[in-house]
Amino acid sequence: MQNLYSRIRILLVIALLSGFFSVNIIASPTSLRVEPPFWWSGMHNKELQLVVHAKDVATTTVKMEYEGITIKSLDKVENPNYLFITLELSENIQPGSFNISFIEGKKERYKYKYEIRSRKQGSAQRKGFDQSDVIYLLMPDRFANGDPNNDSQPGMLEKADRKNPSGRHGGDIKGIVQNLDYIRNLGVTGIWLNPLLENNNEAYSYHGYAITDFYKVDPRFGTNKDYVDLVDAAHQKGLKIVMDMIFNHCGINHWFINDLPLKGWIHEFPNFTRSNFRAESLTDPYGAEADRARMLTGWFDTSMPDLDQRNPFVKNYLIQNSIWWIEYADIDGIRMDTQPYPYKEMMSEWAQRVFDEYPNFNIVGEAWMQRESMTAFYQKDSKFGNGYNSNIPSITDFPLRNAITQAFIEPEGWTEGMARIYYVLAQDFLYAHPFNNLIFADNHDLDRFYTSIKGDTDAWKLAMTFLLTTRGIPMIYYGTEYLAEGEEHKGHGEIRKDFPGGWQTDSLNYFTASGRSPIQNEAFNYLQNLLKWRSTNKAVQFGKLKHFIPQNGVYVYFRELDNKKVMILLNNSSDAQSVETERFKESMKGVSRGRNIIGNKPFTFRNTILLEPRQALVIELETE
Repeated sequence: MQNLYSRIRILLVIALLSGFFSVNIIASPTSLRVEPPFWWSGMHNKELQLVVHAKDVATTTVKMEYEGITIKSLDKVENPNYLFITLELSENIQPGSFNISFIEGKKERYKYKYEIRSRKQGSAQRKGFDQSDVIYLLMPDRFANGDPNNDSQPGMLEKADRKNPSGRHGGDIKGIVQNLDYIRNLGVTGIWLNPLLENNNEAYSYHGYAITDFYKVDPRFGTNKDYVDLVDAAHQKGLKIVMDMIFNHCGINHWFINDLPLKGWIHEFPNFTRSNFRAESLTDPYGAEADRARMLTGWFDTSMPDLDQRNPFVKNYLIQNSIWWIEYADIDGIRMDTQPYPYKEMMSEWAQRVFDEYPNFNIVGEAWMQRESMTAFYQKDSKFGNGYNSNIPSITDFPLRNAITQAFIEPEGWTEGMARIYYVLAQDFLYAHPFNNLIFADNHDLDRFYTSIKGDTDAWKLAMTFLLTTRGIPMIYYGTEYLAEGEEHKGHGEIRKDFPGGWQTDSLNYFTASGRSPIQNEAFNYLQNLLKWRSTNKAVQFGKLKHFIPQNGVYVYFRELDNKKVMILLNNSSDAQSVETERFKESMKGVSRGRNIIGNKPFTFRNTILLEPRQALVIELETE
């Protein structure tokens, strides 16, 4: 088969170029596979595409009978090991199971028992994460090892090696479950988990972004049931779960990469071709088509084949997979990796399909762009889409993150210091929904924030105060609460270190106050106080934002909802500052007192407010 020969040539070239990994090429499948493995009644979309994979399955005749289901189409493709069966499900189809038979001559060659399940009550109306939430990002392999017995698994190419910064360390789902109380007690309301799905690759598989089975949790993390139980346990503690998904690429050892269905399933080249990673070229009015093509079709890495989402079978496969996980695991949101890298038309259709099923759900797209305007393009209802609408409500606010990492550690200037934050927020007119932006100081791909600000604890407090009181949906990367350090250029293992205390052999335990140093506890308590207060204050969660141009290193802004107001003052100067309240009278009418939530003390307003050097004040205003 020409496509298979092309596949072999590509893999041989990649192996030669990379010099460190090999790929097991599977000529024929050894068993029957059907995906999605089951589905539900009562879904909005009545079509269901089944991907069937088995040796020469295309030579068989398909037989099935179930009331309320008809075969709309049966597509054979270049590879005879595949069938794509499109089913039509009636409005009133009842839950149950039936056999799909694959007949060759008079003999049943394959049989699959397919199940239509009943949806959980209220599933369609599930509430996704929103501005009331603070999301805690953690990397499962590096958080806590609850079951050392699953660290290395038969059939998994990479074994556990905690001494290797880029290796698997053994963190798992059970470890997360065991520490849900810690996460909840910190004061966050949701958890974003880096991908948990199978990554059966020879090296560097711990991060989860090279998926080899879209329907299976990696056994080194646990089972599908373990994941469902984690979501349920989190919900019982009032925590939402955000699932990390990837549509741009998969892992080189994915089962359908080892036996490609048809030409156009992935982007193929005579020689390995890497993406230029220049997402800006996609919205550049002067951009060259060659640059756009390289961005969209080049591979993310030698171990990550680039999926072609223009292919209708690929598109439906990915869309259905995400809906399957929402329904199956009862998750509360999706973080979509590398949002600009897949074809934008497919991403728009995917998001719309998700919201057709779950109108109150939420999705955040990773739009890693350097400018506000380019970031805004990828948000739902963009003013600059020229007719394009991504349908993705939330996006990652990298421009604001970049400002945060610089503003609190540099001298004040016309465009420096607190002015950096002011200028970023002053461009919010570019966004259709700026209050839906996911805001953060660092993540799993960036220098640790405490390192970015050169270990300045005062700067850390100012930044955390800002992050939890400005517009948007805040995200905290695990370890921020205990001042974790690490530089990305030294390797991703440096910014994804194990959580001390997550392994039985750890000499330090940062899950407890007694295990942390005094300065770490000071930071933890400061952040915890802000988080718990924020979880109860609707003005900070949903209120209007009004800010005043920074003066003398002091940035003042207000959040207001109905009759509730909060005043935030950030003194980034190394000198004490006297701030005259007359300037803020439009936001302080009828206000004479309040409560400073940092320290939980009453606050009486005078004509001036004295700010200590590098001090933050968060004052709940009391109106007369």
